This record gives sequence, C-alpha cells and structure tokens, in this order.
Amino acid sequence: MKVVANLVTAATPGAVYDVVSDLGTYPRWLDIVSAARPVPGRDATWDVDLRAQLGPFRRIKRLRMRRSVADEPTHVRFERHEEDGRSHSSWVMDARITPAAGTSGRGNDPDDPDEVDEVELEVTLNYSGALWVPMLDRVLSDEIRRSRGRLAALVAGQAD
Repeated sequence: MKVVANLVTAATPGAVYDVVSDLGTYPRWLDIVSAARPVPGRDATWDVDLRAQLGPFRRIKRLRMRRSVADEPTHVRFERHEEDGRSHSSWVMDARITPAAGTSGRGNDPDDPDEVDEVELEVTLNYSGALWVPMLDRVLSDEIRRSRGRLAALVAGQAD
C-alpha cells in the first residue's frame, strides 16, 4: 500500500522540518499515532503506537521506527526497525519539503530555504503488509484530511 499526502502552508522549510522530523510531535496532530516515545539508548528511534478504528473494528499496532534520513530542512525518512530478530512488514514514511509552486520568497535569494514564504510538504507512506490494508487506506485518507489544519497550526507555533 502506498499513500501520498500533501500540505501547502505558510512557513519556512525549517519550521516544517522541526515538526515532521520528530515522531514525538505526531500524537499532537495525527490521531492515528496515539503515542511515540523515544527509545532510551537508541538515537533517532521511537516506539510508535498506531491506533485505527473503522466502525466496530479497532486495531492497535506498535512499531519501532528509526529516522534513516535527516537532510535538514528538506527531507526526512523513517523506517521500521524492529530489533527482535523476526521478519516484519516494512513501514516507510518519507517526507519532502519544497518551496510551494509560485512562491515569491520573502527575500532576495529564492534558492535560500529560509527566504521561502510558503512550502509544500509531501509525505509518502509505504506499507508492505496485508493485515491492515482494507481498513488502513480508508482510515489514513480520513485522518490525513483531518490532520492538515492541526499540523499547519503546530508548524506556525514552531516559528514563533
């Protein structure tokens, strides 16, 4: 399963990156992430609890996710990284931050990411498993729609 979501918001790439590069912020703006706790002794690694409900059906999943790419302020990637020696379905979340189309920039250098006045965040989630797929696609679509405003507000608060 592959899901792609976009958000255009008034912010600098750095403000958006600060929020999306820390899984600990996700429960504040994305309801499907009920918890994200840093793993002690493991740099850039979180235990993440995903919770989804569709009608009477409820599913909770715990994943260990590690930030595998951290190209501040334009690209961050998280990948499932279990340490139990068993084989698991992959979860990969890739986020890219670019100047929004038609952005004029605040300053004189449009190639300087700190000069951009509006950015586009594109998040791609890839899941290789089959267990959640019928339910997950619908839940994610609904959740993405609901979370855009909360994410934009959190990013705006980061810039203050």
